[in-house]
Amino acid sequence: MSVQTAERQQAEVRDEKKERAEKVDYKMVTFSLAGKEYGIDIMNVKEIANAGRFTYVPNAAPFVRGVYNLRGDIISIIDLRVMFHLPAERKNDDAMESLLILRVDDHVFGVIVDNIDKVVGVSRAGIQPPHPIFGDINVKYIKGIIENQGKLFIILNVEKLFAVKSDDEQPEAAPVARAPLGAAVMAPQAVIDERTLAPVAGAAAAADVNAEFVRETLFAFKRFGVSAVNEAWFLTRYAEWKASRSEADVQLREVAEADEFLGPFYSPSTGALWSTEYADAVLAALPPLQSRSINVWNPGCGKGYETYSIACLLRRAYPEARIKIWANDSDLLAISMAPNMVFSPESVPEQYMDMMVKGRNGLTFNQSIRDSIFFEFHDVMNSNPVPPVDCILCRDTVSFLSTTDQNKLLADFGEKSKHGGAVILGTNERLPLDGWNRTSGELVSVYVREA
Repeated sequence: MSVQTAERQQAEVRDEKKERAEKVDYKMVTFSLAGKEYGIDIMNVKEIANAGRFTYVPNAAPFVRGVYNLRGDIISIIDLRVMFHLPAERKNDDAMESLLILRVDDHVFGVIVDNIDKVVGVSRAGIQPPHPIFGDINVKYIKGIIENQGKLFIILNVEKLFAVKSDDEQPEAAPVARAPLGAAVMAPQAVIDERTLAPVAGAAAAADVNAEFVRETLFAFKRFGVSAVNEAWFLTRYAEWKASRSEADVQLREVAEADEFLGPFYSPSTGALWSTEYADAVLAALPPLQSRSINVWNPGCGKGYETYSIACLLRRAYPEARIKIWANDSDLLAISMAPNMVFSPESVPEQYMDMMVKGRNGLTFNQSIRDSIFFEFHDVMNSNPVPPVDCILCRDTVSFLSTTDQNKLLADFGEKSKHGGAVILGTNERLPLDGWNRTSGELVSVYVREA
């Protein structure tokens, strides 16, 4: 083979590759609905995601599943299966859905599909107009049809499908099913109302969607579950938070903002030995304990500050009683250090000094106090093998559980408490159980079980 022939062949190969490359001038994200393949221009796709727990919006169109907090931005979620009258697997509210996050003009929203496949590159020249079988009304919502690697893709025209109509425009005629291909059957209102794509300005605003998303974000960032235990505090705090910020800054976009929101929630003397004022308030709210043997359960004891605090309080109030405290936590590092905590003299309120001894590295509680406490690494969501108790000390711990786990732990409180026994919750927590009377004041939240 001559040099000229080889060069000519190489040039032809390059030209062929170039021609093939030039043909791939349209990219689409492909997905499936009810077993059929679809595509959307990649220029309209902002990202793909898996998400669940959408917030319901009252009075919204049937195909609007709700709204969702996408990293601080509230977006509408539209279920294409409902819009197209296609069958969809019924899932739990917490189940994850496949989402395409789309951008149409200035609006960002998510659409739910069955499965998202991949990005496919095709030639615009290969896109064929939709066949009349798709219906003479619905055809304008379909950009075209193309075959790729043995699959037939229906390319949606999202600009027309999700065109925003203003309030003074009349809705278009409802599309009509003309063919067995359900994919082309549109919902009664194909043109999306502007309030659907901007939910905060529409019906969702009346329901204060921001509050719902703050709830969800608190759980996502801090595992703080808003429930009957703390909802009164949450609503008050949210009103304060909203009043101090612009509408755009109400959402919690990072952990630091969630920490700031929760700052006023924590009980007095959190992360420290109880102050004299707080200890006196707890003692005043507790019912008289007549037993010669006082049993206390302290789930979520952390490093042990509150455990030592109540041990000293009870020792002072009932010097002749035998006091036993079961203190549990699932933080292995904290619970392993708790039995041998060392305190600097300046960090210890005067009321504890007579129950402490001085060591080489600082102050520790005396042997009598330490012997009254049994620290144990334990997850309270598992079985809690403690005997019937006179007092349960659980400040601010219940709120940092899911609502399911909150209910389970509160049920355990009912099982483990003696009649006439007490539960000490966080200052901003409430016990939503029948048969308990609140006896506390402003600083503490103490409930006594009816005898």
